Amino acid sequence: MEEDKKIYIGNLEYGVTETDLRKAFEQKGIAVKEVRIITDRFTGKSKGFGFAEFESEEETQKAIDALNGQEINGRALRVSKARKMQPRVSRRNNSDSQRFRR
Repeated sequence: MEEDKKIYIGNLEYGVTETDLRKAFEQKGIAVKEVRIITDRFTGKSKGFGFAEFESEEETQKAIDALNGQEINGRALRVSKARKMQPRVSRRNNSDSQRFRR
């Protein structure tokens, strides 16, 4: 996904699907390129947030303006431009992990 054309969608009700989000954009006349709800890797259940990507920066801003604060399944969405993900620090390099070596 291109960062300048990507949005963060938070406060999702856990039952909301990618199809539900796609329909919400389409109802506002916004063409969405890709929608992804983030799920727990063990349970497969929604973590309550996701991302969407659009063809242009104009469509991206239109989506933010149209859906930020809108309710889906009783919850007001928090929609903003996605921020670049910060690199994760490996837990293996953490000095505390040495404490548990056998």
